[in-house]
Amino acid sequence: MHDYGLLVVGSANADLVIGVERRPAPGETVLGSDLAVHPGGKGANQAVAAARLGARTALLAKVGDDDHGRLLLASLRRAGVDTVGVLVDNTPTGVAVITVDPSGDNSIVVSPGANARLTPDDIRAARALFALAPVVSVQLEIPLETVTEVARSLAPDARLVLNPSPPAPLPAEVLAACDPLIVNEHEARFMLGELAGEGPQDWARALLAIGPRSVVVTLGADGALVASSDGCVRVPSPKVAPVDTTGAGDAFTAALAWRLGAGEELAVAARFAVRVGAAAVTRQGAQESYPTAEELLGVGIQGRCHEWVSRGAPPNGPR
Repeated sequence: MHDYGLLVVGSANADLVIGVERRPAPGETVLGSDLAVHPGGKGANQAVAAARLGARTALLAKVGDDDHGRLLLASLRRAGVDTVGVLVDNTPTGVAVITVDPSGDNSIVVSPGANARLTPDDIRAARALFALAPVVSVQLEIPLETVTEVARSLAPDARLVLNPSPPAPLPAEVLAACDPLIVNEHEARFMLGELAGEGPQDWARALLAIGPRSVVVTLGADGALVASSDGCVRVPSPKVAPVDTTGAGDAFTAALAWRLGAGEELAVAARFAVRVGAAAVTRQGAQESYPTAEELLGVGIQGRCHEWVSRGAPPNGPR
């Protein structure tokens, strides 16, 4: 019997957020809002998002012995994340510098800091955590050799959820363990290169051909596309007024991974995940924007999601 609903392995950053009227062109300076500092990082974001939904969640990560590291540990514990796997290193905590425009879109530059010191040895030393989790979620804000060790460390009955962000070439053994590989358009095009087709179904099929057991393509306001050997499932997103998209993809991934660990089918888990992602964009910040299960009913996104199953176009024609 598993003690955790989800183990997240990944980054923990302090997010330094500035609102801008528009993002600067090369060589240009623009004025922005007051600087806001929030707990973030894709790994910490996913752990907090899952815990706020009610999942028993553990995080394996590395932070610095500094104010940013203490901010992150406090945020994780406040959300109910088990921090037994969060290591403290004598290097600066990772930092992400984020600009957010009036539409809610963002641009992000990450200084990895302690995240770059999460090593394969750290993963091997935490094998007991892997034995307790039905699903392990990982991203690429930690070294690729560490991600590879994560894939090798899965319990026999566990599945790996991987978001290749920031995108990088993945070893075949990592791709083969992904169930699912979760990508947005940018990540899909990076991974496929010249093999990328014109739309989400093409990307999903091409990605399946290079090794993962299943694929989810996130489509922002248009929801997600789920693909496996059984075909493709389109999951539309509830319509909301976006405020800040920072961390919304992490909320989606965490919700999906947790529900997979609870035994749901991939398409069913994705229907829940798009609701969580939609809720997250209605608030400022990353971790502080993540809803509890109860709050999902209070942000206008409780309506039923309809899906179509396709090996070609959707029933009403191409999107």
